[in-house]
Amino acid sequence: MATSELLVEGRALLGECLEETPVMLAVKDGIIHRIEPLTKSAETIPWICPAFFNAHTHLGDSVAMDVPASGSLDELVRPPNGLKHRILKESTREDLVRGIRLTLKTMADSGTSGCADFREGGIDGVEAIREAGSGLPIRTIIFGREGGEAVAHGLGISSTRDVPEGLDAMVADARKRGIFVAFHAGEKDEGDVDAALDYDPDLLIHCTHATRSQIRRIADLGIPVAVCPRANWRFGVTQSPDHPPVQALLDCGCPVVLGTDNAMFVQPDMWREAHFLSTIYHIPPRDALKSAILGSSLFADSFFIKEGNKANFLVLDTLSSNLVLSRDMVGTLVNRAGPGNIVKKVINL
Repeated sequence: MATSELLVEGRALLGECLEETPVMLAVKDGIIHRIEPLTKSAETIPWICPAFFNAHTHLGDSVAMDVPASGSLDELVRPPNGLKHRILKESTREDLVRGIRLTLKTMADSGTSGCADFREGGIDGVEAIREAGSGLPIRTIIFGREGGEAVAHGLGISSTRDVPEGLDAMVADARKRGIFVAFHAGEKDEGDVDAALDYDPDLLIHCTHATRSQIRRIADLGIPVAVCPRANWRFGVTQSPDHPPVQALLDCGCPVVLGTDNAMFVQPDMWREAHFLSTIYHIPPRDALKSAILGSSLFADSFFIKEGNKANFLVLDTLSSNLVLSRDMVGTLVNRAGPGNIVKKVINL
């Protein structure tokens, strides 16, 4: 029996350049089979935007969401005795799985179809997030810790400072097994960035205080950087739009991907994160939006709208809100749009 095509018309953002074009997308067997030009008035058709990929999360923190707390970054989240780690150790598996599942569902409902999660708790922690995500339309790339990397997609290191012994062997084992290697680096100062770069990781998280020479080295190695601006401000590790040095990273050609970090304090909402990045860091909306999608190309199937790619995109209604008044589709998506504007999600993971 022939498989029928799903035909979706709209003003779409095509390719990695997010080129705005009125088109008809033909989806067959979950793949974008054809992209055909459309002659209808752009003002009367919906908008089509690639689904989002959250490039850095700690979803286990959902069990401690908005817990009243203050203190330094180390006091709140540094392993093994930060507040979040103490709460995680005290939480039941049932509560942990429930919290992660509800947050994953919230992310999926808002248009995020993938994330890269650092998962505490060893093998049991990895199994818990897999259980939590079962059946949900969101792909989770898991970076394991405390032995969890043995059954995960990657090895997630908090900082070279946090693993004083055995780090060489851990990274070597990960490379031998062909899994990803990611490091937090430069979150509170630049002191652990070069040590992380010595391992040539697949991903760096934060680089909030990376120096110019470190940025150049990151670019030369071609390492993507997951920036988490709202979390950096929430944890008090920055009070400046120069940290993280997002524009400098972009100017040097570093792939910049957007993440939301700890669900304990920051809602994993990519609409809010992209808006914050554009507004506070003065990043052009197109670059901000691209950073909210690009992570999919690094660790999973790309969500960008191209013929041959799996179809993972959002359809937004503009006629029932003031979005119809927009004179800049990308700018309006970053600055004004949100989950309430989504009328259809085409997700094929």
